[in-house]
Amino acid sequence: METTQQGLAAIDWIIFAVYAIVIVAVGLTVSKKNRASTEGYFLAGKSIPWWAVGASLIAANISAEQFIGMSGSGFVIGLGISAYEWMAAITLLLVAKFFMPIFIKQGIYTIPEFVEKRFNQTLKTILAVFWICLYIFVNLSSVLYLGGTALQIIMGIPMMYTVIGLALFALVYSVYGGLSSVVWTDVIQVAVLIIGGFATTYLSVSFVGGDAGFFGGLSHMLDVAPEHFKMILSQGDPQFKNLPGVAVLIGGMWVANLYYWGFNQYIIQRTFASKSLDEAQKGLAFAAFLKLITPIIVVLPGIAAYVILNDPSLQEKLASTFGALVSNADSMPSLEHADRAYPWVAQFLPSGFKGLVFAALAAAIVSSLASMLNSTATIFTMDIYKTYIDKNASELKLVNIGRLTAVVALVIAVFVAPMLGVLDQAFQYIQEYTGLVSPGILAVFLCGLFWKHTTSKGAIIGVLASIPIALLLKFLPISMPFMDQMMYTCVLTIATIVFVSLATSENDDDPKGIVLTADTFKTSGGFAVASYAVMIIVAVLYAVFW
Repeated sequence: METTQQGLAAIDWIIFAVYAIVIVAVGLTVSKKNRASTEGYFLAGKSIPWWAVGASLIAANISAEQFIGMSGSGFVIGLGISAYEWMAAITLLLVAKFFMPIFIKQGIYTIPEFVEKRFNQTLKTILAVFWICLYIFVNLSSVLYLGGTALQIIMGIPMMYTVIGLALFALVYSVYGGLSSVVWTDVIQVAVLIIGGFATTYLSVSFVGGDAGFFGGLSHMLDVAPEHFKMILSQGDPQFKNLPGVAVLIGGMWVANLYYWGFNQYIIQRTFASKSLDEAQKGLAFAAFLKLITPIIVVLPGIAAYVILNDPSLQEKLASTFGALVSNADSMPSLEHADRAYPWVAQFLPSGFKGLVFAALAAAIVSSLASMLNSTATIFTMDIYKTYIDKNASELKLVNIGRLTAVVALVIAVFVAPMLGVLDQAFQYIQEYTGLVSPGILAVFLCGLFWKHTTSKGAIIGVLASIPIALLLKFLPISMPFMDQMMYTCVLTIATIVFVSLATSENDDDPKGIVLTADTFKTSGGFAVASYAVMIIVAVLYAVFW
């Protein structure tokens, strides 16, 4: 079968076209009964079962940020970047047990709405604006940029065209259908991205192994690049600033993960849409198991690319097998352009498999875009528009405002995305700049959830102070990894909240403080078994790759 100049054969295009048609058709069909009311549009009628919750969480999470960004970090750093995934598995269990019972009981649409119930409208508005800006200028734009980078390398299409194409694909079903469309298409998309991801890993590692196959390739990679299979980096490692050794296990990584999985609207929104608290907790446990396998499909291809480009015999084999297809300097990964690793590896997959991986990349990108758009629309509509612009707006008007918000947010992100081309590791960019905001938000929530004395004044001053604290730590003339900056920012913000709360309140407990009992955190036996299994697996992985 004849292959195009960019390495895509007719079968690849057919596979991708079938995927696109199925996603759009399913997205528009499943949303019919849920797109006219705010609960239906923004929370899918609170009808999502646990397995769909878990699949949708992972589909929203695994995006170009992982496939392209984390694979690029795998090329540069190695398996150590998997800390984000394996520690996230533990974080999901903590969120399920300690956060979800409180959130579900409140019956909320958005995280800012919880802030209003616990604190006041002023803090809710501050955080709502924070999140909207973060989603547009960091999350949406980076996903579009990384997705555009991948498709540009694989297809040879200019960046701006690929960015616009991805944006339009996400708009077609997610904006019209709401969260129902997002969640139920996510179930399909997570299957596609896992199968496509495993295909890339298997074939790229098998290429390294040659006649010895996949396991031979894995053994060869361990032999020639042992530094790429260390979870804990030494202080002398050039990437220590991104993954600061043991501090990853006890410091800022917990800030990043607890914020992301516990208080990030576009992630947590699908748990609000679950049938019940038990279904939400089961869904989070299912997602934890899926997180354990994520490094296999997103990190190993990056390490394989590193090994291939540093082994003359493999480069010879590559050139004789694929010729100019993979030797173009503009598409080859390097330390300066690590985010090219995954799409570069994908180029030398056989026809058919390449179409599957193409569909997997699109699934990862579009599912995340759809989730971010829906949550941006939810926050603006329910926390800004309904509160300050039209308190008496009808259900249909609010849904339409949500759709318009999503379109505007996406247009802005489309123009911002190409500006991120100056970055060498976009995954680290996302973590670092989210890390300016996340410690303060996490501090507010931890204090608000678990310390009844926390006052609204303490929370507002704390969250506003967290930004200058984070910037001060970032730009001080000292060498401090950004994860450590996040940890210190969170601790200092908590101290600020505690000091202000104690200094400005005469009561022992804030009137809006949450009353917690032992029954609040009771879970089913199945959840407990799943939790122990996940924790044991993570402990074994760290013991093996320490």
